[in-house]
Amino acid sequence: MIDKLEYFIALARERHFARAAEELGISQPTLSAAIRQLEDQLGVMLVVRGSRFQGLTPEGQRVLEWARRIVGDTRTMREEMRAARKGLSGHIRLAAIPTTLAMVPRITAPFQEKHPDVTFSIVSTTSIQILGLLENLEIDAGLTYLENEPLGRVTSVPLLHEHYCLITAKGGPFSDRESVTWQEAGSVRLCLLTADMQNRRIINRHFAEAGISAEPSLESNSMIVLLSHVRTGRWCSIMPRNVAKSFGFHEEISIVSLAEPNPYHTVGLVATHREPFTPLVSALLHEARILAEAGVD
Repeated sequence: MIDKLEYFIALARERHFARAAEELGISQPTLSAAIRQLEDQLGVMLVVRGSRFQGLTPEGQRVLEWARRIVGDTRTMREEMRAARKGLSGHIRLAAIPTTLAMVPRITAPFQEKHPDVTFSIVSTTSIQILGLLENLEIDAGLTYLENEPLGRVTSVPLLHEHYCLITAKGGPFSDRESVTWQEAGSVRLCLLTADMQNRRIINRHFAEAGISAEPSLESNSMIVLLSHVRTGRWCSIMPRNVAKSFGFHEEISIVSLAEPNPYHTVGLVATHREPFTPLVSALLHEARILAEAGVD
């Protein structure tokens, strides 16, 4: 039953039998047979079938909620028993929005020093995708914004407040200023994160509040790409002060404060709320709380 529920979760996520089977490492007939067996066991149709996958039935949507809960609890049980036998070990899957990537080692390095048998995989993605990955049990935790957009049922640890600045090359526009207005920032050639990023939506909102619409001439989902273009002197960017300071370009860039309004936006670690947490997630949340108490620059 657990295997079939995991197959069903993968099918609901991929919305395609062949792709789900490939992800699971099984044949498509094996996946189809397992879903039909699950339907027979539960006595309901879970999938709307035609020549291809057409979605879940209402019963299928409800079973998906149960499947995520049951599979999540099963993984927690297995991890607890492994920890009881061997101590803390295993693999943590972490997703992070681009503006938090430089902060990740502040958590992973002390964590792995305490628990050397734990490995990590880390991906950069959007805040919306992080919530979907958590819901589908594809990651264990995420680093994202804790406000502005609904998070759902998660446990969160606030880590830092983002304060936005204009980032320009030494000798570039406004590099000799201590502060600029949002209107002035909108008058220069900008490179910004892509529109699917919450950071970009926040920046767009602040520009709108200032009565302007700023259109960047270059977009990327990578902070390194943006800073590399700022260094050329042909572009400026808007990003959190801590991010601009974290990539080692201090001698080549100027960080200019943005005048009011310059509210802060909180970012932190999130994990799907469950009782109990897996031993790995529990230890990760503990490490994040230690970092929060110490303060993040």
